[in-house]
Amino acid sequence: MSEAANIHATAIVVGRTGLLFSGPSGWGKSMLAFTCMTEARRLGLFTALVADDQVLLSEETGTVIATCPPSIAGLIELRGTGIVRQDHISQAAMHYAVLPGSASGENRVPPDGEFVSFATGISLPALRLLTGVPSPLAVLMAKAPDIGD
Repeated sequence: MSEAANIHATAIVVGRTGLLFSGPSGWGKSMLAFTCMTEARRLGLFTALVADDQVLLSEETGTVIATCPPSIAGLIELRGTGIVRQDHISQAAMHYAVLPGSASGENRVPPDGEFVSFATGISLPALRLLTGVPSPLAVLMAKAPDIGD
C-alpha cells in the first residue's frame, strides 16, 4: 500500500462504483456529489459518502483507495447551506475521477481514454461534468454504464 496523499476532493460510492470529484475550489464538487447521492437513493441504489473536502488517496494492489480523515466522517459542506450529515463509509475503492467539463472551447468534447494522476502511482479514468446539469448521475451513467453496478 502506498503512502496516502491528502487531496482536496469529494469521494462517494454509488452501487459498488467509487467516484472522486476533483477540481478547483468553488467548482461545486460537494454539491455535485450530494446531488449524485440523492439521485442514486431515488433509483434505489446503495450510496454513501466517503469523504468531503479532504480525501486520503492510496494505492493498494492496483486499486485506488479513498479514506476519510476521522474528524470529518459523515460530513459534507453544501455551499450556501452549511455542513450536513450523510450516510458514510470510512474507505472505498475509487473507479473514476469526475472533473469539470467545458461547455465551449477546445475541451468541449473531451478525449476518450483520459486519465488524471493525483500522486505517483495513483491515477483514475476521467469523466467530465458541467456544474448545474439537472441530473449529474444520469450524465455520468450515460458515459460510464457500469456506475451503480
